[in-house]
Amino acid sequence: MDPAELGRLYEQHTAGSSPAYQRVKDLVARQIADGHWREDDALPSESQFVEALGLSRMTVNRALRELATEGLIRRVMGVGSFVAPRKATSALLEVHDIADEVRGRGHRYEARVLSLREERADEKTGAHLGLGEGQPVFHSRVVHYEDGVALQLEDRYVNPAFAPGYLEQDFTRQTPFAFLSKVAPLGRGEHIVEAVPASPEECAILGIAPSEPCLLIFRRTWSRDALVSIARLLHPGSRYRLEGSFATH
Repeated sequence: MDPAELGRLYEQHTAGSSPAYQRVKDLVARQIADGHWREDDALPSESQFVEALGLSRMTVNRALRELATEGLIRRVMGVGSFVAPRKATSALLEVHDIADEVRGRGHRYEARVLSLREERADEKTGAHLGLGEGQPVFHSRVVHYEDGVALQLEDRYVNPAFAPGYLEQDFTRQTPFAFLSKVAPLGRGEHIVEAVPASPEECAILGIAPSEPCLLIFRRTWSRDALVSIARLLHPGSRYRLEGSFATH
């Protein structure tokens, strides 16, 4: 977009009493929302914004910094600003197969199995599953990818009584959730959501910086009245979000 066109859009669509930096933010957000600037497109440089809009570099810099903080754009030092990829979205109040979510967005799903084995439940895991300490449990750790980027680290414990054959499954071909849905159809689920830092090992697995906050979902699922599995689902905060809706009566 040439400077004259950028200036025209600024004057045309951002009139009002809002501060100049907010009007720059509104301009960028509108261009992205209308599809004129698409995912990974380069934005005009700070210098181009300054020249086209007749604003100070400080004003433009603030607008771009805030847009980056809000996740609408990403800034690469020494290179420029780009439209940020949209975060993957999952329904807060529902339980879905992550592979279906990724494919439903038209993207490529892949998985990597880190471990799959039988273990003895420690006191905490046994209590969560309604089993005694030392009872056998199945334990799987799987990384789920969207277009080659790690989206979720799944750490799941399963009650063996409800999932015969769990250890023989190829979880690069179907997810643990998909398998469990067949052998122990989901009756109800429970989510506990919190923001957490990732461990150094988890950062390495997910390919994120130690400073990046993560979204953790602790999920328990039942089939009829039986608690079948518990899962710790860890997501990079920059790549994932939850959303839900409710109504009052």
